[in-house]
Amino acid sequence: MNCWTSNTTTSYMSVTCHYITDFKLRSNLLDCFVVAESHTSQNLAQELSRVAKEWGIQDKIAACVTDNASNIVKAVNDILKWNHVRCFAHLLNLTVRSSVHQTEIQALILKVKSIAEYVRRSTVASAKLREMQLQMGQVQLRMKQDVATRWNSTYFMMQRAIEIKEPLVSTMALLNPLLPALTPEEWDITKEVCDILKPFEEVTVEMSSERFVTGSKAILMARGLQRIVAHRQRNPSTHEPVKGMVNFLAADLEKRFGQIERVRVLAEATLLDPRFKKHAFVIERNAEETVSRVVGAATHAATPTLPSTEEEEGGTTVNPPSEPVPQFWADFEERVTTLRPGVQNPSTGAMLEIKGFLAEPLIPRKADPLEWWRVRALYVFNIRLHCQFGQG
Repeated sequence: MNCWTSNTTTSYMSVTCHYITDFKLRSNLLDCFVVAESHTSQNLAQELSRVAKEWGIQDKIAACVTDNASNIVKAVNDILKWNHVRCFAHLLNLTVRSSVHQTEIQALILKVKSIAEYVRRSTVASAKLREMQLQMGQVQLRMKQDVATRWNSTYFMMQRAIEIKEPLVSTMALLNPLLPALTPEEWDITKEVCDILKPFEEVTVEMSSERFVTGSKAILMARGLQRIVAHRQRNPSTHEPVKGMVNFLAADLEKRFGQIERVRVLAEATLLDPRFKKHAFVIERNAEETVSRVVGAATHAATPTLPSTEEEEGGTTVNPPSEPVPQFWADFEERVTTLRPGVQNPSTGAMLEIKGFLAEPLIPRKADPLEWWRVRALYVFNIRLHCQFGQG
């Protein structure tokens, strides 16, 4: 779900459902409406409950993904008792926005922003920039403007400034507006900042996709970003503002994503993704705990419901009582029951199934995990069908 305020100060709330059917990922907007009342936890919970009831999905909600606002977290966790997952992209946005608001970096961004605003607002400056690009044999590109609520727009603005640096510097020198120019050192810092933020932009784009499953990628992406930032710490920049930004990113990533392997729904999705499995985990204990939970869930799903001794209608006995087992055979019977054909302990079967899955080679990273499970489901179904009717 998501809440936002329009330019007319009207408050809206939208609820989107992501689900898998026929081994395909689907997304549907369930509702988008004006929230007239205050955004208290109770009011937000009532609206979410209403939408879930209208669509008849109260008992089908695996997780509710929202931002980190305390009111919605309380509504989902404490009032609705749903499994809450913090939006990965939102947490990443908070991390990056905070890092670029460090004093020295922010001052640099404001310089680039003032130049971008001037060039975009002035028809003379825009025409001169195009002319300079043409003279230098470059593609004519416009300056980009950042948006306060989107960190990646700041990245795009700075990246574009780097791309058209030479014609932009020439244009500003010719027009000589009353704007602070970037020093050579500041241009170097701008390029370094863009290089640092590029992986964060790539992750944001990947996690915002609605065509492919993304939950199983969260752990890998968080750990990947942490490794990239750690590498930059080990090979620090010569510019103090950049070093400060990198150190801030490292600390904030650890604060927001340090325990991501313990987020159950993400950990289990990662383990069951045939592209990643246990290899996505950095901490072995977290991987083993996830395996245990998955085995437990598989055991529960495989445990048959004990049949009734009487038919629902007629009261006839379905399974007549078997002969009593002599006590001296009891221990042996208990130990060998699961070894007989057609009889298996659900826990043992689940463990063997999961171990077999984990032992198989990983499929390519760009492969569709849902397609893999679709093929596997058909294969298992056909094997069982053949065994059941004696055709295999």
